[in-house]
Order: sequence, then structure tokens, then C-alpha cells
Amino acid sequence: MRRKDDTLRDTLLTLAKEMADREGIEAVNIRTIARRAGVAAGTVYNYFSGKDEILLALTEEYWRGALAEMEGAITAPDLCGQLEEIFLFLGERIRRSAGMLMGSLDKGEGTGQERMAAMLGRLEKALVRRMEGDPGIRREVWEGEFTRERFARFILTNLMALWREEEPDLALFLAVVRKIVY
Repeated sequence: MRRKDDTLRDTLLTLAKEMADREGIEAVNIRTIARRAGVAAGTVYNYFSGKDEILLALTEEYWRGALAEMEGAITAPDLCGQLEEIFLFLGERIRRSAGMLMGSLDKGEGTGQERMAAMLGRLEKALVRRMEGDPGIRREVWEGEFTRERFARFILTNLMALWREEEPDLALFLAVVRKIVY
């Protein structure tokens, strides 16, 4: 059996991303990707089980890049300021490519849900690091069941709910966070 070529995999993903960006998610298909890459459709299937897996890989790649970019873009000195910046930064990305990609994924696919849960886990860890780095947060607030990790999950759950709202009330959410930890 021939070894898979990571360069070809990256090329296939790049072609799929270009198709999605220019022509829309529905235009992404195995045959066109194979033709543009100069390979047989079967070769594409050596790397991806189908269109859903390609879209999942694109979504994962997009979020990995967005989270890395976010680390340098968030500059507020305190957690609430950072949450506002995170909300705006990621919200913009959700409205662009990421939202379309995520919406195109098969909701029943266990692997997709697991991979996206891993991305959310990375964001939760980033929130915990930000809490640890904010000297204004009362240290005694973290006791018993109330941990930084659980509070990060609470924050993320609420940010996700706010991103779905047509007119999100971020100010109220930030006031709640402020009252809890400062």
C-alpha cells in the first residue's frame, strides 16, 4: 500500500477551500477537486471518505488558524475586556467562512462532533489561561465546584448562545462575569 502524501492532502484541502470561497460550499465535490489537482477521484478518497470529511477538515483548519490568530489579537488587560474582544473576533469569523462550514457539516457525524469538541476544548483552555493571568480576579472565588475550568465552559456556552442571537446583549453577560469574579 502506498504511503499518503501530506503535501497532496494539503493541496486537496486548498483546492476545496478555494472552491468553497469562490463558488460556495455546495460547489465542493470530489470529482472537481480531483480534476483540479490532476489526480483520479479515487485518489481523493484515499485521503477523505467524502465531501463531509473534507468540509470537516476545512472547518478544523479554519478554527485552528483563528484560535492561533486570536491569541495575538486579544490585548485587553482584564478578563471582561478580553471576553468582549474574543466575542467580536470569533463572531466575525463565524459570520464569514466558519459559520457556513459548520452549518454544512452533517450533525449526526460523531467524528465531526468530537473534533469540534476538541477545538472548543482548546478555547476553554485559552480562557482558563486568561483567568489565571488576570490579577484583578479574586483568587478565593475558585473553590469547591466553582473552578476556572467549569467557569470557562460556562463562559463559552454563553458566548455561543450570544453568537446565535440577532441582537446579543453582551453588556449584561459581561456584567454577570464581572460580579462573579471581581
